[in-house]
Formats: sequence, C-alpha cells, structure tokens
Amino acid sequence: MTIAYMLSDEIVEEDHGSKVTVRGWVQDIRNLGGISFIVLRDRSGTLQLTLPKKRTDPDVFGTLTTISRESVVEVTGTVKGTEQTDNGYEILPEAVRVLNIAETPLPMGVVDKVSVEMDTRLNNRFMDLRKPEIRAVFELKSLILDLLGGHLRTRGFLEVNTPKMVGSGAEGGATLFQIEYFGQKAYLAQSPQLYKQMLMSTGIDRVFEVSPAFRAEPSDTVRHVSEFISFDGEMAFIEHQEDVMDEIELCTQFLISGVMEEGKHLLDSIGAEVTMPRAPYPHLTYTECLDMINDNGLSLPMGADLGTEGEKMVGEIMKERGYDMYWIKEYPEAEKPFYIMEKEDTPFSYSFDLDYRGQEISSGGQREHRPEVLAERMRKKGLDPVSFNDYMAAFRFGMPPHGGWGLGLERFVVKMLDLPNIREAILFPRDRNRLTP
Repeated sequence: MTIAYMLSDEIVEEDHGSKVTVRGWVQDIRNLGGISFIVLRDRSGTLQLTLPKKRTDPDVFGTLTTISRESVVEVTGTVKGTEQTDNGYEILPEAVRVLNIAETPLPMGVVDKVSVEMDTRLNNRFMDLRKPEIRAVFELKSLILDLLGGHLRTRGFLEVNTPKMVGSGAEGGATLFQIEYFGQKAYLAQSPQLYKQMLMSTGIDRVFEVSPAFRAEPSDTVRHVSEFISFDGEMAFIEHQEDVMDEIELCTQFLISGVMEEGKHLLDSIGAEVTMPRAPYPHLTYTECLDMINDNGLSLPMGADLGTEGEKMVGEIMKERGYDMYWIKEYPEAEKPFYIMEKEDTPFSYSFDLDYRGQEISSGGQREHRPEVLAERMRKKGLDPVSFNDYMAAFRFGMPPHGGWGLGLERFVVKMLDLPNIREAILFPRDRNRLTP
C-alpha cells in the first residue's frame, strides 16, 4: 500500500493536531536528557521532530536519537503548533521506518560551519547538493530555463534540437573533441551554428536551442569548462545586427526580472542580491574598448583579443558609468569565424559580444547570407567550401539575411548571482582535470 506523505512546506496550521507522514534526511540530532530534537530535511526545507523521552515509544526514541546523520527515514506523528520553530510547528513521532542508514564519518558536512575545498565538494557532489544554498542555484537555473522558453515562444521562436555528433566544426578543429563514429572521425559539437543557419532557409525563421556544447580548450580558470549549456538563437529577415542585439537585450531583461520576482526565496537562500541591469545597454565598438584599455595601463595592438584583464577593465569603467551590461561590437573581421559578415570597406565585422560585469556572456552577429561571398570568406580562413557542401546548399537555394547568438547559460547565472566559479552553476563540471563523478 502506498503511504501518502507531506513535504515540510505543505504542512499548514489546519494540520495541527493531525497525524502526518514525512520523509527525509536526518540533518541534526540534539539529545538534551529528557527530550530530544531531530531536524529532518526534505527537498522543500526542514522540520523539527520533538521526542519527549517519557511520552515517546522507546523503539522510536532509540532509533531516532542514535541514528547517524544524513540517514534517510520515514516518520509518522502528530503535528503540534509551536512558536519555537521557524515554520510554526513540530511533529511528535509515533512510528519510524529507516529507509537507509548513512555511513560514518560523512565525506563532508551538510550544515557544519566548516569550509570545504572545491575539489572535495565536487568529488562528493551528491552531498554538496544537499545544502539548500547550493541546491538553490540549480533551482534558479531551472526557473531561468522555464522563463526562457515561455518568453521566446511569445516572440515567435521555435525550440529545436540539432546534432551533437558532427562531421566538422563551425570554427575549425583546434577546440574539437574527436570521437570514433562507426569507423569514421566525428566530433562533439562546439555549437549548433551551422545547423541553426541552415534552418533559416526552411521558413522556420526564428529558432532557439538550449543544449550542451563542448570545447577542448586546455584552460584551467574559474570561467572555463569543457562542457557547458549554450543558449543559441537565430533569426531571419533582419536588417542589421542590432535587430539581434535588441532581441537578446529584451530576453535578458525578462529573465532577470523573472528571477527577481519568482525566485526571491531562492535568492534569499543563497544570500544573493540581484539587480536589474540598466537599459538600454550601451553600445561600445571594439576600437573604443581598445582605447579604454590602453588608456588605463594595458598595451594591446589593434586586432588583439581584449582578454580577461581587458574585459575586466572595461567592466570597471562601465560600472562607474552605471551599467552592468553593455555591448561590444564591430570586432576585426580577421578574428571572427567565416560565417560572420564583413563590414564593407573596413577591417571590421558585423559582430558583437554582450558583457556582464566585465565578462563576455554572449557572442553573435549578422551572418553572411550571400553564397559567393560566404565561399570567399571560407577560403580566406583557409577552409574549403566543398567540405561544407551540405551547409552551402542551404545558401544556394534561397537564404534570407539572418543573424544570431550563443549565450553561455552558466556564465549568465554566475554573473547574475555573483558566484566565484562557473563550476558553482554546473551539477557535475567537466574540465581538463575532471571527468568524474
């Protein structure tokens, strides 16, 4: 027979005096002579089990007061109102069923006020995620995904899923993970770039995808990982790249507003204070940013990557101007992939980044939709258009002007919540040193 049970946040004043069944992890035990208190944790919060020794079944008392912390139990008892707990009630246990006993010692604490190294936390991620403040990050991430899909559908976007095993990369092979595919070479996809562009020729002229992306970059920083969730979009019949930028700006404003309104209790759990970025986001050119950086002590030549330090420097300057989010556009075309459109008669391109407090979270631009110009762009980058024949076919038979973006979901979460490391926003991170758990 299935037993109906209640979560800690489902018990209300009307339940006082009633018998309920609860399940969860034994978070803490306090034995104070004639009375004991157990803190039980479930996915919605915690509740207190109160065990007066003289009025509690001896077997129930003995089991609950000696069981190891983080063991899993099912308890049936009577709800009693009290002002001594945060949720206004306690449960007087009458029966207990032990579902699983935790080994001792624990690999790390859940509520202990002891700092734990990141490696220890990630090695024992199942235990780390029992902490409400850690789990809240992923509940917020889930909320963002829910908000994202709802918003984009109202904007006419169709959610799609493109292959993650591909025959070639959109940006060359240096950062591709190679795999064996039935005797052929294949790769894990860096992005859905080529496929989402091909879809622009089908009449499905607004698409988005939220899916894993893979980069074989040997970076070991707080902002780089080898597998991440990319939020990609593409839209056709644009007049210029600002059409795409406006769409992303609208989307990020909607997401942050939604988190502030619907995720307030989760933000409180983390101790995060989210603020709405001032809009409209300023537009800076690459050249203007280069001047900012060089005027403030760094020395970067034209065409150089702005780099981590350069991005941080621009972020500080923009913060002083009152902006958390801002655009950097018109990067040198030589530094951009073949599919980005060149800005006529200049060394620059119709490309952009969206930076959030000194870190790039999104890149995109207007695509080159003219097949003959696109082929020339490929040759300019040392690529053979014949190798991209399936992709090029979509351009030869009617491709509208289009543009799009890729946005790192975890980077967005990290900057919004002011987290110290991108791994804080990934359940089981993958980087150059970590392939397990």
